[in-house]
Amino acid sequence: MVLEGNPEVGSPRTSDLQHPGSQGSCVLSSPGDDAQPGEEPIKYGELIVLGCCEEGGEETEAQRGEVTGPRAHSCYNGCLASGDKGRRRSRLALSRRPHANGVKPDVMHHISTPLVSKALSNRGQHSISYTLSRSHSVIVEYTHDSDTDMFQIGRSTENMIDFVVTDTSPGGGTAEGPSAQSTISRYACRILCDRRPPYTARIYAAGFDASSNIFLGVENESNVLQDGSLIDLCGATLLWRTPAGLLRAPTLKQLEAQRQEANAARPQCPVGLSTLAFPSPARGRTAPDKQQPWVYVRCGHVHGYHGWGCRRERGPQERECPLCRLVGPYVPLWLGQEAGLCLDPGPPSHAFAPCGHVCSEKTARYWAQTPLPHGTHAFHAACPFCGAWLTGEHGCVRLIFQGPLD
Repeated sequence: MVLEGNPEVGSPRTSDLQHPGSQGSCVLSSPGDDAQPGEEPIKYGELIVLGCCEEGGEETEAQRGEVTGPRAHSCYNGCLASGDKGRRRSRLALSRRPHANGVKPDVMHHISTPLVSKALSNRGQHSISYTLSRSHSVIVEYTHDSDTDMFQIGRSTENMIDFVVTDTSPGGGTAEGPSAQSTISRYACRILCDRRPPYTARIYAAGFDASSNIFLGVENESNVLQDGSLIDLCGATLLWRTPAGLLRAPTLKQLEAQRQEANAARPQCPVGLSTLAFPSPARGRTAPDKQQPWVYVRCGHVHGYHGWGCRRERGPQERECPLCRLVGPYVPLWLGQEAGLCLDPGPPSHAFAPCGHVCSEKTARYWAQTPLPHGTHAFHAACPFCGAWLTGEHGCVRLIFQGPLD
């Protein structure tokens, strides 16, 4: 898990610096300096927002603690519930910019704290200040770096932010009303990527604001992003995937082929004997239909939807499996649609408990054993597709389908 970075002061130099936000987020899909017409730009990696229902989204029955019937999903699982728009989206590819916009340390100043605001009045000069004591601060001036590209992440919608991220609530809870307070910084962090091989990406604390300044209370060590690194924004968690790592993940075409293959096997409800089928992602996040497979998450037996077996004396969401008599949550199954969260193109054989998102065994076991940040001091394993906290001994269950009787 990566946290924050610390600039290293280099030798003094002067240079005209274009504002990092002046390029705009659209440059992420523009060819780089070395790209020929028609060629794809060099990709540094991708950032993916992990799970969690977006603000105003609906929760599943398991997340609300009740099961009253089919209900819609409104979680990320491939895109925002309101759709990926501009710089606010569930994932973002970082590619080499047409022109470098990185910055690097230039000059360090030791200054009295009351004078910091005066020293940072130059909007054309990027700088970072560290408060070491009540009377002592350090200001590091930055200059243009032609060898790196800079990408800024935060809650702010100002032009200097490339990836706008809003709060997500673990377990499916949402912040409601105008008084809801965000815990993500407006200028949360920045990533600097080397424009030359091996295209190393480094993350640093905070981003430059409209005045080209950053204020930090303390200094922290820098971190190089690796495939699978988690970035905690104290309100949302981002996953960093390298191009090499994404090659091992399934494509959307492979996920669709798996869905069709699973449906072609004609799984049946062992009680109602009706044929089950996973719905197409193109249909959108609507309520489960009549053919939607449902699962008892304690045992993994897959059924069609039915209304019997409630054991409310054991809890509002408890039902008894008619095959093995185990009592536990009973939820609809949804195929995970964010390919970047998958570790391999394996068959959709396991489901997270209690939300019911389906993926390969390797992917399910990996995330079930990976604690994700919750608040400032706690960690808890969660479904990467919707953010629901995982329950049970293993956090996931092997699905048991019944084939057609003919």
